[in-house]
Amino acid sequence: MPRIANIYRLGIKELWSLARDPIMLILIAYCFTGEIYVAATAMPETLHHAPIAIVDEDASPLSARIASAFYPPQFTTPAMISLRAADAGMDAGDYTFALDIPPDFQRDVLAGKSPAIQLNVDATRMTQAFTGNGYVQQIVLAEVDEFVQRYRGGVLPVNLALRVRFNPNLEQTWFGALMEIINLVTLLSIILTGAALIREREHGTIEHLLVMPVTPAEIMLAKIWSMGLVVLLCATAALLIVVQGVLGVPVEGSVPLFLTGAALDLFATTSMGIFMATLARSMPQFGMLAVLVLLPLQLLSGSVTPRESMPQVVQDLMLAAPTTHFVALAQAILYRGAGIAVVWPQFLALAAIGTVLFAISLNRFRKTIGRMA
Repeated sequence: MPRIANIYRLGIKELWSLARDPIMLILIAYCFTGEIYVAATAMPETLHHAPIAIVDEDASPLSARIASAFYPPQFTTPAMISLRAADAGMDAGDYTFALDIPPDFQRDVLAGKSPAIQLNVDATRMTQAFTGNGYVQQIVLAEVDEFVQRYRGGVLPVNLALRVRFNPNLEQTWFGALMEIINLVTLLSIILTGAALIREREHGTIEHLLVMPVTPAEIMLAKIWSMGLVVLLCATAALLIVVQGVLGVPVEGSVPLFLTGAALDLFATTSMGIFMATLARSMPQFGMLAVLVLLPLQLLSGSVTPRESMPQVVQDLMLAAPTTHFVALAQAILYRGAGIAVVWPQFLALAAIGTVLFAISLNRFRKTIGRMA
C-alpha cells in the first residue's frame, strides 16, 4: 500500500506540473480538436474541384454525354475549348486535365472500331494527376459502354456487382478522423512523458526525488499513469465530441474496448517516451529524437499506408512496434465492429511489447538516476 500511495501522489504531482505548462496544454487542446478536424476535412487523397477542359471535335450525342459526366465536387464544370487553346491552357496551369475527343468518335464506336481519346494531364499537380487519371478513365469508359449498349443492344457478358462495406460512400473523413486520433495517442504519449522527465531534470526537482523514500520504478509508474490518463481522457473526448459529434463519423464497434486497447498502447509508448528522455540531455535533443522515432512509427504502422503495400522485411520489423498492433485493433473495432474474439492477438502483443519496453526503460532509468545520485 505505501508503494501504491507513492505512485498515486507522484502522479498527482505530474498532473499539477502539466497544468502549470500553458504551451503543453495548448498543444494537447489543439491536437485533439483542430488537428483532428483538419486531418478529416482536408482530404489530400481525394479529388476535389480538379479543373478540366474538353476539346469536342466530334460534336455528337456521345461526346456531349461524356462532357456532361464531369461535374462537382470531383471536377469543376468542364471548360469547352478549342484544340489550339488546350496547350496554352495547360501551359498556363488553367487546367489539370484536357480531354480531346477526336472527330467521328461516335461513328467509329458504333462501327465497332476502337477510336482513341487523348487525355493530357498536368503532372506537376501530383495528387490530382495521380488520382484524377483513374477517375477520368472510369467515367469515359462507363459512358461509352452505356451508350453502346443502348444503341447497339445486347448485354455485357460480365456484370460487376459492387458492394462497399464499412464505408459505403467512400468518405475520406471517416478514415482521416479516426486515424488521426490513433496517431495523436502515440505522438502525445511519447512527448508528454519525455517532457515530464526532462522538465524535472532541467528544474532540478529530480534531485529532490532522489532523497525521498521512493524507488525509480515508482517514479516511472507515476509518470506513466498520469500522462497516459491525460492522453486517454483527451482521446475519449475527441472521439465522442469531435469525431462522432462534430464530424458525424459513425463508430461501429465498442468504444470501451477501443479505449482498453489504447490504454495498453499507452503503457508501451509512455515507457518508450521515458527511455528516449533518458537518452536526451535537453528538450531540443528530445525533440529531434522524437522526430526520428515518431515518423517511422506513424508511416509504417498501417495508419497511412496499408502494411500489405510495404516490403515484407518492413512488415516483419514493424511487428515489434506497439503502434502496428494498435492500428490493427483500432481499425478492426472502430470500422468493422470487431469484438475481443477477433482482436485478442493484438491485445496480447501490446501487453507483451509494453512489458518489454517498460523493463528496458526502467533499467535505463535506474542507471540514469544512479549517475545523478
